[in-house]
Amino acid sequence: MATMFQSWSIHLAITLLAVQLCFGQKSCVIWSSAGHVVQRGSTFQVYCTFNCTCKGTLYSYHPPVAQAHKTLNPKTIYSNVVNITENRTYSCQCNCIPGGDPCGLDISAGYPPDRPKNISCIHKITYNDRGDVECTWNRGRHTYLWNSSVLWMRTVSGNHTDGPVHKVSSKGAESPTASFNVSRSVQFISVWVQAQNELGSVESSIINYTLSDIAMPPAPVLGQPQCSSRACILRVEQSVRTQHLQIQSRTEQQTWTASPVSAVQMTSPQTWSISSLEPYRLYYFRARTKFSSGLWSQWSTNTSSWTQEEAPTKELDVWSTAPASDLKSLRVYWKEPNNSISRGKIIQYTVSVKSPDLSVVITNMSADTRRHTVPFCDGCEVTVWARNSKGLSPPARITTQHSEAEPLDNVHVSADNSSITISWTKPESAPSPAAYVVEWYPVGHKLAELRWVKVGKDDNHTVISDVKPFECYEGAVYAFYNETSVSRTRFGGVAIWEAAPEVGPQVQEKAEGNKVKITWTDLPRDLRRGCITNYTIYLEKAKGHQEKFCRPASEREYVTKELPPGGYSLWMTASSARGEGRPSQKIKLFLEPEASIPLLAVGIIFFAIAVFLVCLCQSTAVKRRLWEFFQCLMLDVVPDPANSKWAKECAKEKDKMNLQLQLSNSTVTEEEEEPILVDVEELPGQNTASSKPTNVSSLLLHPQTCLSPDTQPATPLYPPTTYIKSFSHDSDSSDHTQTSLDTNTTVEYISSHALDLSDEEDAEVEEESVDIHFFPSHNTFKEPLEFGGKLTLDAVKIDCSDIFLNT
Repeated sequence: MATMFQSWSIHLAITLLAVQLCFGQKSCVIWSSAGHVVQRGSTFQVYCTFNCTCKGTLYSYHPPVAQAHKTLNPKTIYSNVVNITENRTYSCQCNCIPGGDPCGLDISAGYPPDRPKNISCIHKITYNDRGDVECTWNRGRHTYLWNSSVLWMRTVSGNHTDGPVHKVSSKGAESPTASFNVSRSVQFISVWVQAQNELGSVESSIINYTLSDIAMPPAPVLGQPQCSSRACILRVEQSVRTQHLQIQSRTEQQTWTASPVSAVQMTSPQTWSISSLEPYRLYYFRARTKFSSGLWSQWSTNTSSWTQEEAPTKELDVWSTAPASDLKSLRVYWKEPNNSISRGKIIQYTVSVKSPDLSVVITNMSADTRRHTVPFCDGCEVTVWARNSKGLSPPARITTQHSEAEPLDNVHVSADNSSITISWTKPESAPSPAAYVVEWYPVGHKLAELRWVKVGKDDNHTVISDVKPFECYEGAVYAFYNETSVSRTRFGGVAIWEAAPEVGPQVQEKAEGNKVKITWTDLPRDLRRGCITNYTIYLEKAKGHQEKFCRPASEREYVTKELPPGGYSLWMTASSARGEGRPSQKIKLFLEPEASIPLLAVGIIFFAIAVFLVCLCQSTAVKRRLWEFFQCLMLDVVPDPANSKWAKECAKEKDKMNLQLQLSNSTVTEEEEEPILVDVEELPGQNTASSKPTNVSSLLLHPQTCLSPDTQPATPLYPPTTYIKSFSHDSDSSDHTQTSLDTNTTVEYISSHALDLSDEEDAEVEEESVDIHFFPSHNTFKEPLEFGGKLTLDAVKIDCSDIFLNT
């Protein structure tokens, strides 16, 4: 259904359009009460009258917008237009069927023309006093309408008071001009301008001119200058003869100035000399001319040329400093001279070092060099020259030895948005300085970017403009009292623009026990944003407790106090005068408790040592050595049997005694053990242990008595004493190892555990040799210790002299 309706609408529209085209008539008539051109800001009515009675609509703007209207009669409607400010289009439409073409109206809004003013005319002479009069004027405000301007001119020549009137239309909408040709007989002219548009017409006042007062010659033509070091010869060509010539010159950095000129030769074209110029400068020249009366011509086209070079007439601006890391050298700096000093193109710099012994070292450097390092020596003189094609500059000298003078008072530094001001006060007690030098440089870049300025002795401040924003500067003020006396007063921490640092420092940490050593580096130069005042270290425990430590800007290392074991987070910030900057990246660290050897490790070590000793003791040689070593250790508790009092007394008796030795065996009981008889020979009463043995009566060691023919057996001559002490009864206690040697004390030399002697005193010892086992069978030393031959007191004697022999 919708499709059918749409098709029907299109068919109807096409039908109506065809009908209108066939009839070709308007459906209405539209007009304005003020016409089609109105003044801006005015109020008027727009009317529409239709050919039939219908409901009409009034439109305006683009795209069309229906306007509020009123009905005048059944066929006419109108709309009030108030304070119109721009051009506007109106149209009317009606639903008459059949109808005609819609009607429309274009309204132009503007202003009437202003009165022309500031009329100016020039008589431009071209050749042989002939030329055109050209006039310009100001037409006033823009009218937003099409305007026409006409220049009216009346000429007066000879005796005629009123000449013919000439009409010339203007050219150009923005700056109207008009020109016309006049003959040589014309002396005076009168001009006025008439301007008009659809809203009105207006004329200017009449201006009178004398042609000689407005006469202007054409601009001269300049040739290529020919220059020396101080003057240039300039050729000037003119198409007409003039009475006045003006030549101006300038350099690239200067403004135009009039140059003194003098005629070189009176020819055509004329040649002029321009003097008072500076050597090695690029000069630009221009010229203009004028008749005896009238106006100056236009300036000529510029021409240029270089003046020639001269040798430099002033020494270089030289300064020096000693590198902090190298006290054996001196860094010499110089500034590139300007043209007023160099007077030519610098092709080479020369540095000479003259030592006190009059030896000279000369070094030549390229024109791009601005510094040179020379060996430092006391009393040396450094001289610097600049060379161009014409010669050397005067020498600039520096002495390397200065005496310290009293520093300046109250060196004050302040900064604004573009410069740094440094002021000072000289000490009242010091003599008046001969000169001052102020040096400055970015922090940390003294050798690469050192700057300085020299000021007079009467100055007490200087303004530095050669600085960059967000850069921190430091420097010093030097006061020179003579060639060898100088003082230095440092200043630092100044910037023309500042902000908080953009990043934090790069941090490294190292745990040293319960302390942490923190190191950091300088911030990148372009991210400091001014002068760093301090660094802040943040240390945060795992539980959230936070500590911070502030350090001066000059430090790069900090060691914390003793910290409890545990986990920590570490970061840093840098601060400037504008506030604290962004934090660095957090570092995680963990402090462990002090290390201690675990009990398991101690047990493993002792077990390994014990196993090693047990394995080592399986060797017979090792066991023998250990036994001898233990016997040697017991020298203090086991006396020598051969030298005992009992042995010496018994050596006098010739009787024999029976000794019964009972060996200890873990596998045999005491009842099953057979007594072992020991044949002991008594020695004669000799003092040496090397006497031959003789047969003596057997002596029963239990109850250990020494018998003679003249004594009773029941009475012992000496207290019972044991000569061989059993190891099985030994103790590590000092109470057992240190036995008193008093004769009234019973000392067991053969323990009852090792020897069991019978009570029969007449028992004979039948065996000549005996094997004595000092250790039970269950001991680690499984092999018995063997002794050969008969047991004598000398044999029992222990000699430790060869224990460590061949060890």
